[in-house]
Amino acid sequence: MAVGEMTLLQKTVTLSAAATQYRGVLLTGAAVSAAGNGYPCATGGASGDAIPVVLLGVAIGEAGAAVTAGALLEFDSSGRYVTRSAGVSVGRALTSAAGAGSTLEVFVIPN
Repeated sequence: MAVGEMTLLQKTVTLSAAATQYRGVLLTGAAVSAAGNGYPCATGGASGDAIPVVLLGVAIGEAGAAVTAGALLEFDSSGRYVTRSAGVSVGRALTSAAGAGSTLEVFVIPN
């Protein structure tokens, strides 16, 4: 199944560290921490680059493990989406992901 995005609200942030497309970043431009707050970036970039971050809507995310559609999501230590266990809910999976490195549609939960 193809994944797509529908951004309702986004913000441009200046990266303070390198970021990978479809992974999470903080609004300060720093990398996310495992189970912490963050938002998906539509593009990657190097430190100092200005990139768009999805604040609300459906975004494409990179999975850190297999994810079932409908699951609440949190970030792993690499900024990838995994099924929420104890961290901050940053999204809900709209599609399944077969495993690490695959993409899925994420309904972004403002956090």
